[in-house]
Amino acid sequence: MTGWLASIEGTEQGHQLALGLALLAALLHAVFGALQKGRHDPWLSRGAIDLSYGLLAAPFALFVVPWPEPHMWPIFAGAFVIHVGYKLAQGYTYTKGAYTVVYPVVRGTGPLFAVIGAWLVFGEVFSLVQWLGVGVLLAGIFGLAVYNLIHWELERETLKLALMLAVLTGGFVALYTTYDAYGIRATANPFTFLAWFFFLDGLFFMPPLAALRWWRMSDRPDLGPLMARGVLGALVAFLSFGSIMMATRLDKVGEAAVLRETSTVFAALIGWLVLGEKVGPRRLTLMALIAAGAVIVEMGG
Repeated sequence: MTGWLASIEGTEQGHQLALGLALLAALLHAVFGALQKGRHDPWLSRGAIDLSYGLLAAPFALFVVPWPEPHMWPIFAGAFVIHVGYKLAQGYTYTKGAYTVVYPVVRGTGPLFAVIGAWLVFGEVFSLVQWLGVGVLLAGIFGLAVYNLIHWELERETLKLALMLAVLTGGFVALYTTYDAYGIRATANPFTFLAWFFFLDGLFFMPPLAALRWWRMSDRPDLGPLMARGVLGALVAFLSFGSIMMATRLDKVGEAAVLRETSTVFAALIGWLVLGEKVGPRRLTLMALIAAGAVIVEMGG
């Protein structure tokens, strides 16, 4: 598998596979966000998810994939710090705003920063048509933010803060997308990066934080349903994060980052069908603009 993936890097076959992986990551990331934002406290949900994927990844990291090369340990340390910042920003964002309000801003702000990061780090250049697509995407994002600021009736007292936190979280999304793309390209075996990332990232921050939060609650939720959500979220995380990271190894980081943001459309459907949040035709139109921008970026590549 590793040899075949290496053989198609930078080829048309690799490009098509990267396209499919980025779209799969979009769908799965919307599901992942809904799992964290759902019926449980977002901090507890994230702790259960991280604990689950850390434990599931441990045997693969320790006994299956090749051990990381010496130069990978500082890279893992940097990834750990960046993802801690992302999780903190994301947790506060989800506690301050409704899922369908903050998620499109989080996922839509990231591509602009990711495209700039891909240019600085990997020398990737977008065509004029692709920049038009980024512009359409951003129009949808900020149009949605303004619409929500004016019309959203719930959680008005925290809405402005939620939107600002969503932009900050989007910045972390771009940072970890670019940095992790560098990390997965720095090792000979991409599965080594993925297994060790999940192992280290999963066990050493959010689970202790979530356990402390759970212990301090006066009305503690049952651990059974919480951990069931954690295991489900872990499986989704493996496929979602693994897909986008593999896409960034096979093809351009900027394009993969933009295509993943079609997740906003999936998020709208999940928020409406699963979480019971009202969407409405205007917000659906603005979310569709975000997806359309991603499609233009792909067509202009």
